[in-house]
Amino acid sequence: MGSEFWITLSLPKSLDEIDDSSLPSLEGRRVAVLEPQELTRQSLHHQLEDCRLDVLEHTSIASLVDDVAARRLSNRPIGLAVISADVQTLSPEQLSQRVWELEQLGCKSLVLCPTTEQALYHRALPEAHSQLQAKPACTRKLQQALSGLVNPRQPRIELPPTNNSRAPRLLCVDDNAANLLLVQTLLSDMGAEVRAVDSGYAAIEAVQRERFDLVLMDVQMPGMDGTQATEVIRRWESEQRIDPVPIVALTAHALANEKRALLQGGMDDYLTKPIGERQLAQVVLKWSGLSLGALAAQRAGQSRDDQDDNALDVLDPEEGLRLAAGKADLAADMLSMLLASLDADRDAIQQAARSGDRTTLLERVHRLHGATRYCGVPQLRAACQRSETLLKQNDSAAPQALVELDAAIARLAEVARTEA
Repeated sequence: MGSEFWITLSLPKSLDEIDDSSLPSLEGRRVAVLEPQELTRQSLHHQLEDCRLDVLEHTSIASLVDDVAARRLSNRPIGLAVISADVQTLSPEQLSQRVWELEQLGCKSLVLCPTTEQALYHRALPEAHSQLQAKPACTRKLQQALSGLVNPRQPRIELPPTNNSRAPRLLCVDDNAANLLLVQTLLSDMGAEVRAVDSGYAAIEAVQRERFDLVLMDVQMPGMDGTQATEVIRRWESEQRIDPVPIVALTAHALANEKRALLQGGMDDYLTKPIGERQLAQVVLKWSGLSLGALAAQRAGQSRDDQDDNALDVLDPEEGLRLAAGKADLAADMLSMLLASLDADRDAIQQAARSGDRTTLLERVHRLHGATRYCGVPQLRAACQRSETLLKQNDSAAPQALVELDAAIARLAEVARTEA
């Protein structure tokens, strides 16, 4: 028959750990919520209650707008709306009209939509950067966005109104010179103004000195990693009462729980290496509303971000050329930089494995994995990914994966010498 068990746990709300006392209080304010799915609506209801809001649920946009209108002249009007949208049930044009109607009724709107549809809704909202978030909603981001709607922060620098013809200003952060070179080259060729720095410390200094539309932040860096740098930037922005710059994490490998931790730590999004032109163009448009230009659009149909898992050649020059956006000189430079550090990487991984230094071992495997993401070395890339995954999971198969990784390094070095 089986058994039944009950357990009671007293746990603090996650919001207590991330609550920002510098934000204006939302306590006692009313928020109208549109979410057609019952379970998702319940979850969103609890999240907004955690933000100390009085929540009124709705299952249609018409019902929500009518409720806001009916309560406009009451003692407690509805000043905020959280609208869950997708293109099948609420087109960008319909959403734009409804948001305008709510604005006329004194109600500020925050829109939640699938990540894949954010670019469509971005153009439909007057202040998309502050009014648009991806599903599923993060409580901290909900609190920050709604507080910002109640009491807008000052922009970093007074600029002319944003328009799609202005070149986006981007900050790229990566301690791997090859990775930094590739991303910087791709973005510059697509028309962006790019500043590149190689550490978390330099990223903090750059953000405090200059205005950027977006920061592309490597996650694992020595000294101060991307997560730590983001935390410092967010704290400084809060102290200065300025609008937060979008920060997108760049990582060669991340498990699902690690991706959640990146978003909870203050980052807005993440990209997995290798990063192609199409991904870069989409993420820049998504978070800044600025287009990277015609070149990105021309190449979008030709870009192939997914790799064939069965293509495990030791050296694949055609793939290397594709990953370098068709630039032969850049592809050659990327491969040369990988090969130049291959012996040192191999020695460091072997030494860390022998000494049982798991932290260093994981750092070196991750570093090598990141470098392979931009070169035509599918066999070594696959070996790095397997090793990193098993190490992070403390899997008993990790030692054998490291043996296979070592063999893949040796094969690449041999093939490179033969073809040199």
